[in-house]
Amino acid sequence: MLYRFGDQMTSRIERIAITHHQLDLNPAFPASWDTQPRKKFPATVVRIFDQDGNMGIGSGDVMYGFSDYEYLFIGQNPLDLERHNAVLGNIGFHAGRPWPLDIALWDLAGKIRGEACWKMMGGRNQRVRTYASSGVHRGPEDSVQMALHAIERGFPALKLRFGRPSLADDFLVLSAVREAVGDKLELMVDCNQGWRMPWDISRPWNVEKAVEIARKLEKFNVHWMEEPLHRGDYEGYKTLRQQVGIRIAGGELTREEYEFDTLLRNECLDIYQPDVACTLGMEGQRRLAAKVEERGHIFTPHTWGNGVGLAANLHIAAGATSGAGFVEFPYDPPEWSTARRDFLLTETIEPDAHGWVNLSDAPGLGVELNEDVLIATQSKESTWV
Repeated sequence: MLYRFGDQMTSRIERIAITHHQLDLNPAFPASWDTQPRKKFPATVVRIFDQDGNMGIGSGDVMYGFSDYEYLFIGQNPLDLERHNAVLGNIGFHAGRPWPLDIALWDLAGKIRGEACWKMMGGRNQRVRTYASSGVHRGPEDSVQMALHAIERGFPALKLRFGRPSLADDFLVLSAVREAVGDKLELMVDCNQGWRMPWDISRPWNVEKAVEIARKLEKFNVHWMEEPLHRGDYEGYKTLRQQVGIRIAGGELTREEYEFDTLLRNECLDIYQPDVACTLGMEGQRRLAAKVEERGHIFTPHTWGNGVGLAANLHIAAGATSGAGFVEFPYDPPEWSTARRDFLLTETIEPDAHGWVNLSDAPGLGVELNEDVLIATQSKESTWV
């Protein structure tokens, strides 16, 4: 059963289990990027077991069709993380995004080694500072109240979403919030032009429009402008960044390593925001974080999903970077609370009074599944995008 991996004796991967769950949402969550308020929050849980009974957990995409590829992992060394990441990259070309398994493999490896993932990532920091990431299109008054709540909660920064019926409405909200908070909060603006929901056939902004909006955002001292162009508009991003002073962020759903290399080579972004649950996996993101830092840019993961994905992104940002600045913390109560976001877990992930999330020394990701809740919410279908 056992064989030698370096100086570590370890058992082989024995089995993989995938389950689907849905949390009822009342009130519904009116996501700013969707026209239909969401009445359910689907989540997929991936469990991977070795022959000694250790279990790693991951979550993210639905993993439909993964059973066709499961044989590529059964019987393998769970600590061969580079090999597993490369295989998952190949699967991602042929099928959907399989990165929840990569998260689970790192969690399993941490438990086998008795080491937290942030230490396995490089151990550069044990904590990261977060920003409150809003998800609801609120009017000026309610947006101001949300911003004041973020200050009270200890967040140093808040991200607002554009995409209301008109840009005038978006700037009305931004103006009201900036006037209310002064310099007590850094403000980011997510333009949501990098990708589209399946039903949305509108064209993303061109570089001329992005430049016009960027110059308006600069007047409100916005910390960064996120996804102002389609994710593949490399020339547009290069031109935009040359013409404006505001930081440009993007890459949350960029899929391939070569695409990030293209973004880096063309100096497209100041802020790189891949989400480990959607792209590259833990090993791929560790390598990318090093590349981004070598070029003098900032690596700070996007993370919108449940607490397992959030935990994985926090470990990457803490362990693999010298300082991520601010890391996304999905938080827009009451529609998007930590209790809803982290319903899979026995404990919610919370920042301290100054917006820092302090990671523990617990092996792996340091989070635990709430098995009673998972049993109560288990379903066959998931529809989260």
